[in-house]
Amino acid sequence: MRAQNVLKGTGSGALPPMLEQYVRMRDEVAAQLPHALLLFQVGDFYETFGEDAERAARLLGLALTHKSSRDFSTPMAGIPLRALDGHVERLLAAGVCVAVADQVEEPGSGLVDRKVTQLLTPGTVTEERHLGADENYLAAVATGDGYALALLDVSTGEFRCAAFHTRLALYDELSRWRAREVLLAPELSGNAALLADFQARFPVMLSPATFDEDAAHAELLTVLGEVSPELASAALRRACGAVLGYARVTQQGRLDMVRRVVRFEPGAHMRLPDAAVRALELFTAQSPQGRTLTDTLGHTRTAGGRRRLRAWLRAPLLDELSIRARLDSVEALTRAPDLRGAARSLLYRAHDLERLAARVATRRATPREVASLARTLDLLPEAAALLDTQGGLLGSVRTRLTGLPDVVTRIRAALVDEPPIRAGDGGLIRDGFHAELDELRGAAIGHRAWLAELEVSERARTGIPSLKVGFNSVFGYYLEVTGAHLGKVPADYRQIATLKDRARFTRPDLREREREIARLDAASERLELEVFTELRDSLAAHAEALSEAAGALSELDVLAALAEMAAASSWVRPATTTGHTHLTQARHPVVEGSLGGRFVPNDARLGEDRRTLLLTGPNMAGKSTYLRTVALCALLHQIGSFVPADRAELPIYDAIHTRIGASDDLAGGRSTFMVEMSELAAILHGVTARSLVILDEIGRGTSTLDGLAIAQAALEHLHAAGAHTLFATHYFELTRLEADLPGLINLHVAAEEVHLENGAAGSGGLTFYHQVVPGAARQSYGVEVARLAGLPGQVTTRAARLLGALSVQGDDTRLSRELATLDLGRLTPMQALETLHRWQRELNGQAVAIES
Repeated sequence: MRAQNVLKGTGSGALPPMLEQYVRMRDEVAAQLPHALLLFQVGDFYETFGEDAERAARLLGLALTHKSSRDFSTPMAGIPLRALDGHVERLLAAGVCVAVADQVEEPGSGLVDRKVTQLLTPGTVTEERHLGADENYLAAVATGDGYALALLDVSTGEFRCAAFHTRLALYDELSRWRAREVLLAPELSGNAALLADFQARFPVMLSPATFDEDAAHAELLTVLGEVSPELASAALRRACGAVLGYARVTQQGRLDMVRRVVRFEPGAHMRLPDAAVRALELFTAQSPQGRTLTDTLGHTRTAGGRRRLRAWLRAPLLDELSIRARLDSVEALTRAPDLRGAARSLLYRAHDLERLAARVATRRATPREVASLARTLDLLPEAAALLDTQGGLLGSVRTRLTGLPDVVTRIRAALVDEPPIRAGDGGLIRDGFHAELDELRGAAIGHRAWLAELEVSERARTGIPSLKVGFNSVFGYYLEVTGAHLGKVPADYRQIATLKDRARFTRPDLREREREIARLDAASERLELEVFTELRDSLAAHAEALSEAAGALSELDVLAALAEMAAASSWVRPATTTGHTHLTQARHPVVEGSLGGRFVPNDARLGEDRRTLLLTGPNMAGKSTYLRTVALCALLHQIGSFVPADRAELPIYDAIHTRIGASDDLAGGRSTFMVEMSELAAILHGVTARSLVILDEIGRGTSTLDGLAIAQAALEHLHAAGAHTLFATHYFELTRLEADLPGLINLHVAAEEVHLENGAAGSGGLTFYHQVVPGAARQSYGVEVARLAGLPGQVTTRAARLLGALSVQGDDTRLSRELATLDLGRLTPMQALETLHRWQRELNGQAVAIES
């Protein structure tokens, strides 16, 4: 009954033996990965049955048929063997685990033996065909005294963990690493509210795992041989143990690529909340055609280099000496174009050494991957020689580029130049490497030579000029004679097939030679596999040295790529200051790449006397680009990169906080305004005097009065905190704060309205200069921007008239609001008179406007 329930079958008879085998394997897989889909090899297809068949058909668009016997019928869906990889990728992308059961013996008269050979989940795949070039993290989250996060990239062996005091800090860090699969401890997955919050923030596959502390302790001992003193808290041990235990299941016990766990302190790097990562488009563009900062900097030549660049962008440095070491290396490579070019040319020939090292450590490398390993190792002495005169960080890279010449020599001696992908395909071991293998091959060659001579000798013996020796998979070797010469066939020939105009024959000695060739070929293939396995196992002893060299190669790649960017785009080395930012002719690195020479650069100055820059001006004028330019220059400085400016002086910021753009959280039931307020709250709670804050249009999601009040209060809070703040707004009332808040400076983006010849305002056009200049903007030019956006002429004309009337009517309200918020206790008598004089002048202007 259990099997029939699993298969959703009809009928009460016993299951056929193959379906019994399927159910047994499905149960074994489900005990480890409860929601995995089992693909079960049946001849040239991978089949699924019952509920799995219906699920596979729905996810993959497969035809649903039925597997039937006399007393039982169940749904069935299948895919061809050759199409496995494409379908597996689709399932993984849909967040579905896959178990692959292969036939491990040739079909005979009985039930074929099968074995689960692969367990594939989004966060634990290791095959290149299922992996992108970027990192592929499996994460585990546990709680205890705070929160713990463990991250494992099975494809490289990178294993790290961190502890957090707040859930928000955990979320920020997890967003940074972009895990493809997450394991949640029961105290999180069992809490409906927490689970819903987590799923809303992280739309990735959530998988069950064991978070028992004793089990975690055992996993750490099994994989690492010790429980590191750094894992002092139970939460850290549980998270690390859970991620190792889950990975060991999917890797079927092999985690040899994981050699250590690194505990990192989030406070050791610049804090980059998820909102900042998204707003600055570090890894994901906000529009389908957009480019990211990673794309712009992506001159790396290796997959490992690209992953290292992303790691640097995720965790900008706070240590001045480390920043300086990277900048020194980038400068050295910028000043030496020949060295940089030679290094980048060499890197272009390198394979993904990090992942090759992991494949070697787990003894899963294919013959072709082992050959790629040798080619890459061959480059390391050359790379080290290029850096022979370099010191500092480049000197450290040089010392870690261990070439392992003995390993290269052994691989080259053992493998042919172009080995097959799979070890079982044969033809991978070079002649002369293994005496017994050479002997088997020599014997097979002798028998094939006899076959080659047989055709000539038999033609002479029989007098049949058209006689030939052939081979096919049905009859093996045969002698073929055309119909015109059948009368000449010798008596020792035995006919095995008759065709339309010819016949095929065999002889006892021919059959004996065929059997001997088959025996020798099979023995050669078995011995080749043994020789290759021994070679691959011997390489595992060098896994740590390979991993070290891989890290050095990736670091060289990033430094050379940053130098290439600096040289090609005229970026400058930033100077590290103690508290001020001074950028001369700074450019947005991504936008500049799109616009080329049409990009308008700008200056930016922040310091003790300029802690807050209040930026006004029309939409589309470039306010957001200016804000992002400053933030990206700060981030580039702290990853050790040159920056897009003519001159750059930057402090070390402890965080970059942003609130740019508007978005609803429909799934979470939160409006644009609620999302904005939540992100603003996180900024105001986390900001320090060493933070950089960029805010755009705070308060626009609610009424004008509410929005203005919130914007002003937030601005005053940030000013009091001492943070360096760039604040873009359409609330012109805020510009008056320049007189009240020391260090607040009004700036605006220059734009000019073009009038028609009759002088009518609002009926011409608008010119954007994209230049940031001192002072506050005079107006927003909203109607003109609407006209540029293509609103119908009658709409914009009517809007212009309404705007004129509303401006006259609204000035009294504006003056009332300004009077209501005026802090009389802080006004001097002279300031009070100046304010009254300004109001009188404005009201007189209104009277003239009304009369006209």
